[in-house]
Amino acid sequence: ILLVLQVRLVMKAHSFVRENVPRVLSSVKDKSSTVPIPRISQYLYFLFAPTLIYRDNYPRNPTIRWGYVATKFAQVLGSLFYAYYIFVRLCIPLFRNSSQETFNLRGLVLCIFNSILPGVLILFLVFFAFLHCWLNAFAEMLRFADRMFYK
Repeated sequence: ILLVLQVRLVMKAHSFVRENVPRVLSSVKDKSSTVPIPRISQYLYFLFAPTLIYRDNYPRNPTIRWGYVATKFAQVLGSLFYAYYIFVRLCIPLFRNSSQETFNLRGLVLCIFNSILPGVLILFLVFFAFLHCWLNAFAEMLRFADRMFYK
């Protein structure tokens, strides 16, 4: 989790620098009296907004729909419970039995093939819970109106 957060922050810092350095350099080159430096509030909003492209202003919704936020967080919680259910019903019994047997190639292949379906289900749950529900909930709380996450 920490590694993912660090990568996200590095990508956001890169976008921030890439968008602002050319503006600052062009104003210095033109010997302009004002240098277009973004405000701290713009940068902080960018850090929490679900986007990797820095802009000074983003489209904003007029209000926060708290029912929508609660629904998205409930879906994240439901996804966590469903992932727990998948582990308890499909993964733990399989590996509990395999740990008591001696190691052989047949057992290893059976464990791998029996783990494919739960692994794919967990990947879909991670995609749905984080990339859809979590980001939409935070986008709504920040009144972020550009919800084109999948484009």
